[in-house]
Amino acid sequence: MPENVIVFAGGDPIPPSAVSDLPANAFVIAADSGFDRARESGFNVDLLVGDLDSVSSDGRRQAVSLGTEIERHPADKDATDMELALVAARRCGARRVVVIGGHGGRQDHYLANALLLPSPTFADLDIEWRAGRARLYAVHDRIEVNGTLGSSISLLAVGGAVRGVTTSGLRWNLDREDLEPGSTRGVSNEFRQNQASITIEAGTLLVIVPDPE
Repeated sequence: MPENVIVFAGGDPIPPSAVSDLPANAFVIAADSGFDRARESGFNVDLLVGDLDSVSSDGRRQAVSLGTEIERHPADKDATDMELALVAARRCGARRVVVIGGHGGRQDHYLANALLLPSPTFADLDIEWRAGRARLYAVHDRIEVNGTLGSSISLLAVGGAVRGVTTSGLRWNLDREDLEPGSTRGVSNEFRQNQASITIEAGTLLVIVPDPE
């Protein structure tokens, strides 16, 4: 059972920097048109998930000819293709999931998919979302996040207040402080080192690094 899973979502073309350090032996899941993005990035796909309304005709033919497992869902479904892909990743035994792409296009899809990361449903997964140049993470207890000196980082409380937030490596560090949902207090902090540490005592944070490079 694979512990490391890569999920390719659809959306805009994927920058080479987003895939340059991915493990070659990871299990690869494509969320619908993410199959096309995976192939464009030079990756074979182990599992194609979704209602297949956005994958190209050529992509569907490739999936069949390459022997890719296909998990097709009805168009009238109750989850985005990215959520279906994360459910499949957990079912495969994943512990760490890197999601590639899924940026651009509809803002409602982007926001809904971003909220999947801090969802209690996926609290047992270590998820990193590489959406274009941005990196998104969920923090349930502790995380270390890479960036460059002066680059931005934002901490957003999701689903309720986040208690006991402590950070290091940032311009404005927090020491066991609280962040409230619906507040912009955690927006646009800055890296003062190449790595920041974030710990919390209760709650869930969504961490966004708009441009780590």
